[in-house]
Formats: sequence, structure tokens, C-alpha cells
Amino acid sequence: EGGAQKMAEVKDAVLGAAHQNPQLGMINTLWRPNTPQLHVDVDREKAKALGVNVDEAFNTLSATLGTYYVNDFNKYGRAWQVLMSADAPYRHRPEDIGNIYVRSDKGAMVPMSAIANVRFSSGPDSIDRYNNLPAVKLMGSGAPGVSSGQALTAVEDTLGKVLPADFQYEFTGASFQEKKSDGSSSLALVLAVIMVFLILAALYERWALPLAVLLAVPFGIFGALAIIWVRNLVFMAMGIPAPPLTNDVYFQIGMVTLIGLAAKNAILIVEFAVLKMEEGMSAAQASLEAARLRLRPIIMTSLAFILGVLPLALSHGAGAGARQSVGTGVMGGMIAATFLAVFFVPLFFKLIVDGHLRTDPKELEEFKEKERKY
Repeated sequence: EGGAQKMAEVKDAVLGAAHQNPQLGMINTLWRPNTPQLHVDVDREKAKALGVNVDEAFNTLSATLGTYYVNDFNKYGRAWQVLMSADAPYRHRPEDIGNIYVRSDKGAMVPMSAIANVRFSSGPDSIDRYNNLPAVKLMGSGAPGVSSGQALTAVEDTLGKVLPADFQYEFTGASFQEKKSDGSSSLALVLAVIMVFLILAALYERWALPLAVLLAVPFGIFGALAIIWVRNLVFMAMGIPAPPLTNDVYFQIGMVTLIGLAAKNAILIVEFAVLKMEEGMSAAQASLEAARLRLRPIIMTSLAFILGVLPLALSHGAGAGARQSVGTGVMGGMIAATFLAVFFVPLFFKLIVDGHLRTDPKELEEFKEKERKY
């Protein structure tokens, strides 16, 4: 009881502090420390004197007030259980416990009132355990406009200030999985970039040229972050009642998509620039010619994709937050990757090719020979 009372005090302190935190919404628990109870105290000495087995007394209480499993039987192709229990009128009041009879070892029927004392009490309806320790489960959510990650951080701050030294906390369920996967999005982005780099290295059979493509990726990420920031700022200034978009899991999925989309535009330019250099053009001439030839296909395919995700960015209704996060980020990233990267990819190509030729005399001589023939 002392342990349950201490848990109740700490629980109330945590809930009070959580309700004062503006980043947290509804925080509650189903655990109640003062549930009305009946306490049946069996006097073992008196039961022994009357010849009543204590186990039989408890079995009688269980079978009468609760349910007692008897056996199974089969009917209608199913197995059914036989559960014994007293009829409702005979277990309706606390006084009915005293009217239950237990057979003694001499065959006499002894009433429970002769060996048991019934009194009212209160206590927790159940004691849950987590990691083999008594625990109270709290459930809640973040305030409107607060992401789950921010809500978990607010919970950690609140618990760190309120919990006594001999108490600890753990996250479970979806919160545990989110905390466990914290930081994995950065790893996924890095692995996506590495995968694109290796594929391009195999395509061009060079280690340097893929860098000209991958240098277009930061433009896409910049565009995604910028449009999210501008969108939240405009909505706040205009007083539009919509939760702000954050760096949630849907936005991070869009970032992985943007790596491939931004690289696609750069590949179109670099691929043609490599072909023009093989014909004998200089790096500067090849990059400019490739940008001129591929500008229209890049804009057409990019605009088609941007208009395709526009309904996601403008969606509303159930699940709109996830669709807006994906659509807005990808749309802004594609706008930047199309109208900014197209001017910088030729420059990156020229700088990388010139640097590579300066470090490889043999390839420089081969290129000069092609240039003379051109």
C-alpha cells in the first residue's frame, strides 16, 4: 500500500507538470490508486480449529464470487467451457460472503462468517510491471502543431524535473520505436547518396564525374527546407488555422525521393556533356552545349512532376498532414533543383573535369588529341 501511495503521489505530480507544459496535449492514465475494494481476511487459526482447510476456503470464495473452471464439452463442432459461479442474488452484497459455507474435514458445513472478517478498503485496481518493476502507464499526445519528436522531448524534460531520484521512466509502443529510430533518417539519406554515387561511378566508369551530379542534390534539399519555412511563415502571418509542417518522417521520405529526382536532372546534362567531350569539345563548351540541349526536357519533366505533387501539397481532410509534408517538400525541392541547379551543374562539370585532367597527364593528352581533330 505504501508503494502504491507513493506511485500515486508521483503520478499526480507528473500529470500536473505535464498539463502545465504548452507543448503537451492530453496526458492521462487509466490507473487508479483508490479503487473501492472488499478485503476478506481469513483467520487461519480459527479455520484450523474448526477443521476447515484454508485452500478449500479460498476455492469456495473463488467459485462462488467469481468463476470456477469445471471442464470442457463439445457441441456444434466447438469446445465449450463449464464455469461455475453463484447466482447473482447470492453474491450481490458484502454480507453474502458470510453466508457461504465451507465443508470441514469432519463433514460439517462451516459458514465463512465464522472464519473470515470482511471489511471495506481501497487500493489500486491492478499493479502493472515493466522490467519487473511496479509501473504506471501514462498516455498522451502533443499539443496541436507540435510534432511527436518535440512532444517526446517535452515529456523527457518534464519527467526529468518532476521524478524523484528513486523513480525512472521508459517509453513503450510507438514512442519507443520513434526514440529507437531517432537519427536513422540521416543514415538513410547518407546511404541513398552513396548508392547514387556508386551507380553513377559504374555508369561513367569514373570516380570524379558522379560528383558533378551529386552536387545538384543540395539545391533540392535547400528548396525543400525553404518552401516549408516560407509556407509556415505565410500561414502564420495570414492566420490560417493549419498546423506547421516539420521535419517529420514523411518529409524525410520526400528527401530520399529528392536525391534521385535532383540527380536525374544533373544526369541529363552530364551525360550529354561527356558525349560532347568525346567528340572533341572542351569542358566549358561541352557543359554549355549539354545545358542548352537538355534544358527543355529537364523543364518539361520537372514541371510535370511538380504539378503532379501539387494536389498533395494542397490536400485537406483526414491524413492531410502527411500528404502536405511529402508534397510540399518534394515540390519545393524540385523547383530549386530545376531552376537553380541547371545553372550550376555545367559549372560543376567543368571544374571537376578540368581538375581531373590536370591530375591525369595521360588522359589530358588523349583529350587534346580529340580536341585537335574536332
